[in-house]
Amino acid sequence: MTLTVYNTLTRRQEPLETIEPGKVKMYCCGVTVYDYCHLGHARSYIVWDSIRRYLQWRGYQVRYIQNFTDIDDKILNRARELGTTMEAVANRFIDAYFEDIRRLNVMDADEYPRATEHIPEIQAMIKALEAKDYAYAAGGDVYYRVERFPTYGKLSGRDLEQMQAGASGRVDLENSEGRKQHPFDFALWKAAKPGEPAWDSPWGKGRPGWHIECSAMIRSQLGETIDIHSGGGDLIFPHHENEIAQSEAAIKKPLARYWMHNGMVMVDGKKMSKSLGNFTTIRELLARPVDPMAVRYFVLQAHYRKPLDFTDEAIATASGSWKTLKEGLLFGYQHGEKLGFTNNGNQLDQEIIKRFEESGDDDFNFSVSLAVLFELAKELRREGNLLVHEGKTETPPEELFKQWQTLVTLARVLGLEATVEEEVSQGGITDAEIEELIQKRQEARITRNFAEADRIRNELQTQGITLIDSREGTRWHRN
Repeated sequence: MTLTVYNTLTRRQEPLETIEPGKVKMYCCGVTVYDYCHLGHARSYIVWDSIRRYLQWRGYQVRYIQNFTDIDDKILNRARELGTTMEAVANRFIDAYFEDIRRLNVMDADEYPRATEHIPEIQAMIKALEAKDYAYAAGGDVYYRVERFPTYGKLSGRDLEQMQAGASGRVDLENSEGRKQHPFDFALWKAAKPGEPAWDSPWGKGRPGWHIECSAMIRSQLGETIDIHSGGGDLIFPHHENEIAQSEAAIKKPLARYWMHNGMVMVDGKKMSKSLGNFTTIRELLARPVDPMAVRYFVLQAHYRKPLDFTDEAIATASGSWKTLKEGLLFGYQHGEKLGFTNNGNQLDQEIIKRFEESGDDDFNFSVSLAVLFELAKELRREGNLLVHEGKTETPPEELFKQWQTLVTLARVLGLEATVEEEVSQGGITDAEIEELIQKRQEARITRNFAEADRIRNELQTQGITLIDSREGTRWHRN
C-alpha cells in the first residue's frame, strides 16, 4: 500500500513522494518559550513524534527539526513581570519543555534552532526580499509587501479582501503609525524599543518579526525546499501563509512539498489556549496523577486532523484503555518464563502488521492502528488470566510469543511503552510477585501462622489485589 498524506496546500490526500528517495526533511513549528506547555502543545508534539516514528518504521531516514521562538513580546512581558531577562525566561521554559515533553515519550528533535541564534540568516533573507522589492523599510521597521506576492493566501484559501488582521493573535492590529503601505503587510524586522534586546542591522537596532524566523531557520537547517512542514491548525494563517510568501519570494522555489496540520484540543467547544485561559498544563495533568502513556493514548485515539475534546471523562477512559494495553505489553515479562519464551529472533505476526500499516499509510490514521493493538492486548490479557487461574493457556506458547513481540514492536512505533521496571517503580506489583506472595501465605496457613497469612493478604490489598479463597484454591484480581 502507498503511504498517503493529506496536504493542506492542495486540500487533498496525496502519495508521499520525497525530494530524495528514502529520506524525509521535516520541520515543525515549536513553542514560544514564555510559559509551561499545555495539553494543546502536547497533542501537537505527540502527533508529529508519532508520524516521525512511523515514517522511520516504514523505512525512511527522517531529519526532524523543531525550533524555539526565544524572542517575542510575550517573552519580554514575562521577563518584566519576573524582573529578569528575556534569555533567563527563555532558558527556564525551554528546560521545562524538555522536562514535560520527554515524560510523554516524545523523542528529541535532531536540532532545536533558536531564533536568537540565527540573526545573520534572518537579516540575509530580509535583505534578499528588499533587493527584490518584496520588502521595504519604514522608520526602523521592515515590512513584507503582501500585494507583491500574487499567490498570497493559497495555503489558507483566503484573499486579501477576506483576510482580517489579528489571526492567531499575532498580526499587528495597528498600522504602526502609518508606516505600512498595506494593512496586511507584516513585520520582518522591528525597530528596538527602550529596554528591549536588540541587534545591529542595516535598518538600525531591532529584532526579527515572528514569521521570518522559521523561514530563515528552515533554510539554514534543511535547505531551500523541505518535504514536510508541520504545526498546529491555528498556524495556517498568518504564520505559515507568511512563511510561504517570504521563502518563495526570496528563493523562487516551493518551501515545502507537504503542509500538515493537527487539529486543536477543545474545551467546552473552544480551542485550548493560554489567551483564553482554558488550558491545562502538561505538568498539572500528570500531577493528578495521570500516567503519561495514558495521555499519549488519549491524543492518538483521535485522527490527528480532527478536534480532540478534553474532559475528565475522556482522560479517565483513555487511562482505562491504556491499562489494558499495558497489561498486554507486560505479558511476556510476567508470564514468559513460565511459558518458556526465548528470544530466538524477531518473530512478528505479518497479518497484524499489515492491518497496522494499512491504517498508518492512510494519512497516519493511528486511531485505527490503536484499535488493532488494543484487540491484541485484550487477547493477551485473557490468556494471562487463564494462565494465572487455571495454569494453562488456550494458545500455544510460540504463538503467544509472536503476538506479544508484535504488540510491543508496533506499540513502540506509536511511542507507547511499558516495562516491568516501570510498573514496580510506580508502586505496582507483577503477576509473578502476586503468585509468590500467595504461595507464602499458603505456607503460613499450613503452619497455622495466621498472623503472617493475614499480613500478606493485607499487603496485597493495599496494592489493589483482592484474594478469594475457595475449595479449589486462592484466586485473585486487581481492583
